[in-house]
Amino acid sequence: MLEWVSANGYLSLFALSFLAATVVPLGSEWLLVALLMDQLDPSLLLVSATTGNVFGALTTWTIGVWGGPFLMGKVLRIDPKTQAKARALYRRWGSGSLLLAWLPVIGDPLCLVGGLFRIPLLRFTLLVTLGKLGRYGVIVAMVLAVD
Repeated sequence: MLEWVSANGYLSLFALSFLAATVVPLGSEWLLVALLMDQLDPSLLLVSATTGNVFGALTTWTIGVWGGPFLMGKVLRIDPKTQAKARALYRRWGSGSLLLAWLPVIGDPLCLVGGLFRIPLLRFTLLVTLGKLGRYGVIVAMVLAVD
């Protein structure tokens, strides 16, 4: 398994980063660090990790968009008027919280809420990408500074 991961480093990092940004409780930072230590190209690793993580976040956003009516109406039992009010408030003031989608524990729910409240795809993608790119960029910079 480790040989496959090492031989397919960029793809492995993409896949793990994708899964880590969904509801699967995984982390991708350890693999990024291991592959950096294995002398793989830092720029390609940064792109691979960020892209996989953003695609995972988009998957969670999509679940929120398509499952939103069921989740809010049937599971959470929020009436349509309250839903509309919350959606308007979140779109105006809360979508900036998506910059924190990289955080453990709260990041995935933020992406789900972004879908539930139908944050436009472009806005969602830009905010999430900036946050996730920043996180992985800091990790790459720290490892390269030590190495």
